[in-house]
Amino acid sequence: MEKIRQRSIVSRAAIAGHPLHPVMIHFPVAALMALVASDVGFLLSGDPFWMRASLWLAGVGAFGGWVASTAGIIDLVTVPRIRRLVTGWSHAIVAVVMLSLASLNWLLRFNDPSAILPWGLAVSLLTAALIAVAGLLGGQLVYEHAVGVDVDD
Repeated sequence: MEKIRQRSIVSRAAIAGHPLHPVMIHFPVAALMALVASDVGFLLSGDPFWMRASLWLAGVGAFGGWVASTAGIIDLVTVPRIRRLVTGWSHAIVAVVMLSLASLNWLLRFNDPSAILPWGLAVSLLTAALIAVAGLLGGQLVYEHAVGVDVDD
């Protein structure tokens, strides 16, 4: 079976040709995934350390995610070939919902750190599930549509 050649979709939010969005998402994703572990740590031990760690992880994940999303939004609205992809819009919508939940999670904890149980943990788990969906859609953009990948010879 012969593979169909496709042209690259060049990112506008890039430095020296390297797209910024895929570079910037790693820390927020790591923070929001570690948040689940931190919440479980608090659930199992009751140690206030995990409550404080969860507050910080929620904040870093939400703030960092919104910062990283700006590069993705720039590409979505300024690159016509990305704008025409249903996968691009799906990725953006899932990411906005996920970041909204992450922000809500941080606000819940900021006003009342003991809100980890049950709502903080529930929102953390839902956020982690949405990260997986957004990641799958982002992977499709890169591997199936060549967004930000140099495939031209």
